[in-house]
Amino acid sequence: MMMTARFLRLTGTSGLILLACLAAAAIYVPVANQFIPETSLFHVSTASVVVFGKYLCFAMLALSIDLVWGYCGILSLGHGAFFALGGYAMGMHLMREIGPRGVYGNPILPDFMVFLNWEELPWFWHGFDMFWFAMVMVLLVPGALAFVFGFLAFRSRVTGVYLSIITQAMTFALMLAFFRNEMGFGGNNGLTDFKDVLGFDLQADGTRIGLYLLSVLALALMFLICRGIVLSRLGKVLIAVRDAESRTRFIGYRVEHYKLFVFTVSAMMAGVAGALYVPQIGIINPGEFAPANSIEAVVWVAVGGRGTLVGAVIGGIGVNFGKSYFTGALPEIWLFALGGLFVVVTLFMPKGILGVLSQWRRKTAPAETAASTAPRTDEKAEERA
Repeated sequence: MMMTARFLRLTGTSGLILLACLAAAAIYVPVANQFIPETSLFHVSTASVVVFGKYLCFAMLALSIDLVWGYCGILSLGHGAFFALGGYAMGMHLMREIGPRGVYGNPILPDFMVFLNWEELPWFWHGFDMFWFAMVMVLLVPGALAFVFGFLAFRSRVTGVYLSIITQAMTFALMLAFFRNEMGFGGNNGLTDFKDVLGFDLQADGTRIGLYLLSVLALALMFLICRGIVLSRLGKVLIAVRDAESRTRFIGYRVEHYKLFVFTVSAMMAGVAGALYVPQIGIINPGEFAPANSIEAVVWVAVGGRGTLVGAVIGGIGVNFGKSYFTGALPEIWLFALGGLFVVVTLFMPKGILGVLSQWRRKTAPAETAASTAPRTDEKAEERA
């Protein structure tokens, strides 16, 4: 009973609903893919499994942004860089796994290096033939970049729009660097043509379903981690930093330490999202560093509801679902619709979808409570009698 009570407190009502939906999706999608006939309306194709997995990765990215923006007030416009770095770490491992099966049959050098007449493997590619090493890099590289960047920025007390601008400059600089062939990351074409992961064919239905289920599990774990952080004493300090940073500093808290911690954790979460994204999509290129991607991810959080965690997941999945639909149905106006959506949310729904629902519940709750507690007329008559 005590463990149940702690879990209920950790998740909350909306969190329980989210986890229940994720559990239902984890059960239904594989069953619908494998056992429901393709002619049925309820069948889920393998292509749809990949798309759903992509949405979950975007939801993880949105969750990582909400942790720093919604609860610490750090508006990062560069989280796409951490997402892309995690993706590149996974992509480098998948490229090393190709080995002699590549176009040029070189067991050591990836195909693009052979094409560019590279004679030996660069030092920073060593170790990526081992899965565990690549997974360490998925966490370490984005985390290290966030730590160094955050240490310099927060120690200098860079805040507000200035911090947002330099985070955007960071991801733009990385994009330009990764576009260069001499960097050793595939240049404009990036990394692609992956064959397998851990011996499993990436094109097989079973592998794609497995990656989808892993994405569901990762999203659920990230939500619980973020929820645990924001409900702890650390989370209370983060909220204080968001609402009154100067006052929190004057009280005696080392504000830069708290901001640095949550910024680094958020970057590592974004790296994991990128690492799960790459094997499902099958490519990673410098376009993932584009500042527009980071700005779009902030829109997801704003639409779903900043500072709610669940709202970030809703926005990450919902906006991308709408994007997939409208880019096919109305490709000419999608970008205008996205910009208009952000303007509407900013002006009329500053707390996002989840905030609107919460306000509606608070308005209806008092009326329902009053109606339920007010004695009925016949009860009053009986009492007088």
